[in-house]
Amino acid sequence: MALKTVGVALTRVLLVKGNGCPPLATTCQVNKLSSRCEVTTSGGQGHENGQGCRPTPHKASRNTTVPGEPSSLAAHTSTTGSKKRPQEPLGATGVTGRPYSSTAVQVDQKTHLWARYNEMKRLVHELIPPGACNLLNSSTIYANNEVSLAEVDIYGFDYDYTLALYSNTLNTMIYNTARTFLTEHFKYPEAIHKYDYIPNFAARGLHYDIQKGLLMKIDAFHYIQPGTVYRGLSPVPDDEVLQLYGGTHHVPLQQDSGFYGKGPKVKQFMDIFSLPEMTLLAVANDFFISNDIEYDPVHLYKDVSDAVSMVHIKGCMYKWIMEDMEKLILRGEETYAVLHQLVSQGKKLFLITNSPFNFVDKGMKFMVGKNWRDFFDVVIVQADKPHFFTDCVKPFRRLDENGDLLWEKINSLEKGHIYKQGNLFEFLRLTGWRGSRVLYFGDHLYSDLADLMLRHGWRTAAIVPELEQETKVVSTEQYALTLTWLQALTGLLERLQMHRDTESKQVLQEWLKEREELRLMTKNLFNPQFGSIFRTCHNPTYFSRRLCRFSDIYMASLSCLLNYDLSYTFYPRRTPLQHEAPLWMDQLCTGCMKTPFLEEMSHIR
Repeated sequence: MALKTVGVALTRVLLVKGNGCPPLATTCQVNKLSSRCEVTTSGGQGHENGQGCRPTPHKASRNTTVPGEPSSLAAHTSTTGSKKRPQEPLGATGVTGRPYSSTAVQVDQKTHLWARYNEMKRLVHELIPPGACNLLNSSTIYANNEVSLAEVDIYGFDYDYTLALYSNTLNTMIYNTARTFLTEHFKYPEAIHKYDYIPNFAARGLHYDIQKGLLMKIDAFHYIQPGTVYRGLSPVPDDEVLQLYGGTHHVPLQQDSGFYGKGPKVKQFMDIFSLPEMTLLAVANDFFISNDIEYDPVHLYKDVSDAVSMVHIKGCMYKWIMEDMEKLILRGEETYAVLHQLVSQGKKLFLITNSPFNFVDKGMKFMVGKNWRDFFDVVIVQADKPHFFTDCVKPFRRLDENGDLLWEKINSLEKGHIYKQGNLFEFLRLTGWRGSRVLYFGDHLYSDLADLMLRHGWRTAAIVPELEQETKVVSTEQYALTLTWLQALTGLLERLQMHRDTESKQVLQEWLKEREELRLMTKNLFNPQFGSIFRTCHNPTYFSRRLCRFSDIYMASLSCLLNYDLSYTFYPRRTPLQHEAPLWMDQLCTGCMKTPFLEEMSHIR
């Protein structure tokens, strides 16, 4: 049984019963392949009808909820599920009330609401089979926009976290070295060294209020998600957050953060290299707060930022990776396979990276082989992105085999040569590679993709390594049960909120409390502090909004390309707008379906 069946059934129950009107008499046939319903007319004749039908499963599923008793679903999804629900009167299951009939069973509103609650919970539990989400595959490529690979002739790549993926060990090394710079160069107290790196504390896409010293998660509408604001290593109560921001959770990012998320008041951390920086910021704030030492959050932010930058400027990170590539570079053989596949089918390749030549050269030799440059038609290092995409001033310079600068003027970009700096406008003039013929891959939404998408019309592909772990979470039965019941409970609240008597209000308040508990549970499955990088409760995160805006497609790693033919077309899912009816069956699912061809995709790799 597909999870879409759950969505169909839940939607029908809500639509049919939402207005309190009696449904048509029905004989519903619900199975794994269909949700056909026979609507019985007054003459006893039946015909197929997709409206006004309430599915009734042929047999009870595991741990079926008994009206008035806690379901086993609740044990999986919410502590509130252990509460004793009011026992329904005999025959009251699904009671809608028939005030026009003198023979109607009279029930009070409180009992009626709990009957609806228990019926919905039973329905949710019965229609979700074990392993319903196992078809999700982290090797899938997801589409924000329609992209035909048959129309793409030129493939471009960033280097770090695109061609080369790194071990999480690198984050610990960056943190430790930046912490040392903070104490030795900026004279911070040595006691900060007692704080070790916390691997799962921060998440990509968070915002940092520089003046208040707060790390937080913001949604696509610029609102702070309650429960995700941290001062140091401690959460800030929601009431205090409201007070700090003038009685609202809204942050005016356009004026406080700017297009690239760099301030002056709010900074957004968009790349994977920023995880150690966020952790060090939290640690340094926590040290001063815990020891009751007065400090300036603005100075602290600048010092930590400079300390982390020194790790890169002094070449520490490059040195570590070049000295231990076996340990720090992951899945290099897959990078080779992707490049070989593209070149063997006549595609042109280019590389534009901010990293220096000797570092890229050694890494590519490790992953691809000593003749790695034969794969690329153009190689540009130390490009200074994102300025490479916006400035028209810096000319290209060529490097010799040792990485030393040559002086001659560049009139063409030739295969086998290495170029430094330059700008995209000159690149376009010399190559003629324009528009949707070009697909560029990168991990940084701003530095790698935004300007290419908005200004130059290239196709863009985002590398999001976090997808691998998030897909594992979404594929668990616990997540499916929790989220499905959360959505169903939200539907009940929306439909039944017109009940305004005192007892009904108490019931609705209890449901609202359970809804918040379910939200917290789904958040904690991803990251106890900040949750998923893609969602804030029901809304997309600000990171997710930028991902959809600046990337045509996105994937966990470059190797996902190996699963697709180079004439393949990626089609985005048509998600209903709020004013549109959910007529597309895969959109009715309240669980975790992600692609319209899951069974075929399940066999990938």
